[in-house]
Amino acid sequence: MKGGGVKMPGIIVKPNESFEEAYRKFKKQTDRNLIVTEKRARKFFETGTEKRKKQKIAAKKKMLKKLYMLRRYESRL
Repeated sequence: MKGGGVKMPGIIVKPNESFEEAYRKFKKQTDRNLIVTEKRARKFFETGTEKRKKQKIAAKKKMLKKLYMLRRYESRL
């Protein structure tokens, strides 16, 4: 079957490699491919905790931007 499907992460475990080493390699590969990040972004339902966390981060960014602009404006005076 032809198509440009998504390649699933996978590693080849060597005979003398421990589970921890193999797991670390697998996690690194998934992080590199942004699989967990993409899964979170595609998730439909967002819990209340996640909403509050995002709002808190957005408010902090907004405040820092205002502070930056204010300091930039004051430095010109």
